[in-house]
Amino acid sequence: MDAHHSPFFACRPLAFGGNMFFLFVFGNTLEREVGSKKTAAAFFTGGILAFLFSVFFYNPDTPLLGASAAIFTLTAIVMLMKPLKFSFLFLMPQGLVAILYFIYNVAAVYFEVQGNVAFIAHIIGFILGIPFGIAWSKDWKKNAYLP
Repeated sequence: MDAHHSPFFACRPLAFGGNMFFLFVFGNTLEREVGSKKTAAAFFTGGILAFLFSVFFYNPDTPLLGASAAIFTLTAIVMLMKPLKFSFLFLMPQGLVAILYFIYNVAAVYFEVQGNVAFIAHIIGFILGIPFGIAWSKDWKKNAYLP
């Protein structure tokens, strides 16, 4: 990985601010549930693996920067652990925020939205968070509304 291909940097101030906002909300919730070591392990595992898996979907000349895929890993975990945890910053439950933002990214890929956002990496990061959420939540089936 070099400076143009890194899962832990943001190239624009707005992207950095958005990442920090989501990390503040979802990272704090997850850290309260599982502790800082597990939160950090999920963040770095999700970020590195999402980066490695997503390079297959992008042109080799495309710079991949940002922690958003790693943060998406945390959102999926929170969705399965504390879906009804209300966020006063989003004015809705965090599980709903996670689902809506996931759907937005899937729609962006489907409709081939162009720009500087790695929507596929976000989706991969989210999917990578699901096994963590299953492993760390004794109520994941109930939280996911599965029988």
